[in-house]
Amino acid sequence: MPRPTKFAPERGEARTRLLEAARDVIRAKGFAATTVADVCKAADVTKGAFFHHFENKDALGVAAAEFWAETTSAFFETAPYHQHEDPLDRVLAYVDFRKSIIEGELWAFTCLVGTMAQEVHDVCPDIRNACGKSIFGHAATLEADIEAAIEQYGTADDWTAASLARHTQTVIQGGFVLAKAGNDPALAREALDHLSRYIKRLFNQG
Repeated sequence: MPRPTKFAPERGEARTRLLEAARDVIRAKGFAATTVADVCKAADVTKGAFFHHFENKDALGVAAAEFWAETTSAFFETAPYHQHEDPLDRVLAYVDFRKSIIEGELWAFTCLVGTMAQEVHDVCPDIRNACGKSIFGHAATLEADIEAAIEQYGTADDWTAASLARHTQTVIQGGFVLAKAGNDPALAREALDHLSRYIKRLFNQG
């Protein structure tokens, strides 16, 4: 993500740099292993600047989850899968798009909020809730297209647009875990291939 321009106020710039650094360092090392010093070093700011913006590491975790939700929402809002006229094509193109951005180092394509939720779900409810808001909020953006596809194609099974939207995130997050466990991004792409086939069969298209 781009950093603020030189015209941004210094206070806002430092905070944004800390959030960007937290986003990347936590994805690479995990929340527990990430220290305030790690984030400050990556952001090139002092600890004094850190504690000016965040009370502690947990407060940074909450803010990082919110920052992730904000920046990724903007990213997905302009993604090309929205351009398809057919709603089912949009849903399938979303899956294809998620597959296309699985590239580079493992940490660079995995999900910040998924990573943190797995680590802190029982020990830091504030971070967990911020992560959940991000994940479920993103899933909800798929519901309108899935509902439109149900109306157009019909289905024989008892499920909802919301449940399928959540299932897409289950597969995506699970794919990230397998990619990490196997040290192989292809495992995450494979999971999305299966998801695409599954969705087509739900709508009797496969």
